[in-house]
Amino acid sequence: MLKVKDLNVFYGTIHALHDVSFEVNEGEIVTLIGANGAGKTTTLHSISGLLQYKTGDVEFLGSSLKGVPANKIVERGLAHVPEGRRIFANLTVMDNLELGAYLRKDKTGIKDDLELVFTRFPRLKERVRQIAGTLSGGEQQMLAIARTLMSRPKLILMDEPSMGLAPLLVKEIFMIIKDINKNGTTILLVEQNAHMALSIAQRAYVLETGRVVLQGDAKELANSEEIRKAYLGG
Repeated sequence: MLKVKDLNVFYGTIHALHDVSFEVNEGEIVTLIGANGAGKTTTLHSISGLLQYKTGDVEFLGSSLKGVPANKIVERGLAHVPEGRRIFANLTVMDNLELGAYLRKDKTGIKDDLELVFTRFPRLKERVRQIAGTLSGGEQQMLAIARTLMSRPKLILMDEPSMGLAPLLVKEIFMIIKDINKNGTTILLVEQNAHMALSIAQRAYVLETGRVVLQGDAKELANSEEIRKAYLGG
């Protein structure tokens, strides 16, 4: 479904990504793990059109995304839940959800998807007229995910969904991610909490200083001595 091939990204003279290659098959949860500054967010920004890459290519459903504007990438069915949530803080919960569907014209489908979102996130239904910036951190993360679902994506890029959340909420967010995947949406997950990420993913890639250094079955990587020492606290 998604093929990233030999991606090289620069910030000025800094070479941030070095020949990064990986793929995501339809129906999978694939996770990218690595320390801060490894290039995980840069990779997602390159895929979703927020950053231009110097060389290499990103293919989604068999077509290159090189030079395609970010809004057109969303139109093709690839959406992004950014790090730090990036909700529209001064707008209501409903405004945020409606903006998630801004490229769609199917009013009945949008209405149906709103109902699905409210079934999955009952707390958002309770707060539908509330200003989004006044929500708790966990609720804001739910809103960021729900807003993305309103574009009816085939593939979702998720960047650090557990960041800054209490352990109980982290579990809830990961259950939601599993549920979204079970209902047919493919997910590429970037996550600092490697233990949780590897527990729900089928496959994983490990990034170090802008390079893919390890890849494989998520369960096998979770049990590997090297990964346990580096990312899972021994």
